[in-house]
Amino acid sequence: MRAHGRRAACRTGPRGGTALLETYDELPDGLLVAGPDGRVVTLNAAGCRLLRVSRDAATGRDYRDVLPLVDAAGSDWWRCVDPYRGLRSRTGHPERLLELRGGPQSGLEVLVTARYVRERPRGPVDRLVVAFRDTRARQRADRDRADLVSTVAHEIRSPLTTVQGFTSTLLAKWHRLGDEQKLAMLAAVNADADRVTRLLSDLLDASRIDAGRLRLRPQIVDVPAAVRRVLAGRVASGDRDDRFALSVTGDLPETWLDPDRIAQVFANLIENAVRHGGGTVAVEVAAAKTAEGSDAVRVTITDEGAGIDDEIRSRIFSRFWRGGHAGGSGLGLYIVKGIVEAHHGVIDVDAAPGGGARFRVLLPAGSPPYEEPAG
Repeated sequence: MRAHGRRAACRTGPRGGTALLETYDELPDGLLVAGPDGRVVTLNAAGCRLLRVSRDAATGRDYRDVLPLVDAAGSDWWRCVDPYRGLRSRTGHPERLLELRGGPQSGLEVLVTARYVRERPRGPVDRLVVAFRDTRARQRADRDRADLVSTVAHEIRSPLTTVQGFTSTLLAKWHRLGDEQKLAMLAAVNADADRVTRLLSDLLDASRIDAGRLRLRPQIVDVPAAVRRVLAGRVASGDRDDRFALSVTGDLPETWLDPDRIAQVFANLIENAVRHGGGTVAVEVAAAKTAEGSDAVRVTITDEGAGIDDEIRSRIFSRFWRGGHAGGSGLGLYIVKGIVEAHHGVIDVDAAPGGGARFRVLLPAGSPPYEEPAG
């Protein structure tokens, strides 16, 4: 009796029907409901968008005309399953990949799940409920996974080949090699081990950003001092001191940041400017305002290189983007963007006034307006 009441609730009056339709419209997947005569009684907003048909145009039509589906062999799927005249023991079909045939979206692959609602066991179908969704998001995810596997395989295979070659040589010819040769080989092995470690660290950071679980430990950070430490590290590693120019303007507000993560941002952007730019790398730290008018600090990093073409600027913060340059995981700028946004900041890139690329990082000031994600 209770179950029958729930089924009856689906056929309430105009007010109840309107509320139910609004609930259907909140679903991310398409939903089609046909009555006992096979005529469409409901097509939610996502279904209308996916099929490119209005709700009024779909209502009252045969479900097979609104949602024409074929299987991998090109056969009419609705004719094969025959919901209304098929076996009365069936309650539906699990999700499967089908193709739309006919209409504006002909040829589009969709994942379809069907449910047969019967008023009594083995009775006639009272409602046919079909959920369907576009497969393009899944295809993009599959491509991302393929890119990940390809990147990891390539980036790890190269240093491991070097490590294996040098260690084999050292083991086989240790007594015949001079100390300088041994030291050179061990230095190469150590450098490639560092490269693999950095790659694994990047992959872990990218996975945390994807899952929204990037952990921050905010504290008061002196932004100019943080930039100076990164620049000092570059000079200690062999870069010329006159390659960098730092300027600080305005009365900087107090900023709460994760010192390690924000140093990672500055280090990546400065390394990017050194690697791909030319001439002087200029870093400016200045007081600024957010779009809402709150106090903030803006860090601008400008190089004098060839710059970034307009058509690819929107892609440089995506995963595995390398801009045609060999080496690296292609995750650096993706991680930078994730760290900045985890601080509720904004990062963008445009052309520098004198040529080259200009990255701008806007970091909100004051007490941290965010909470650490769990885990």
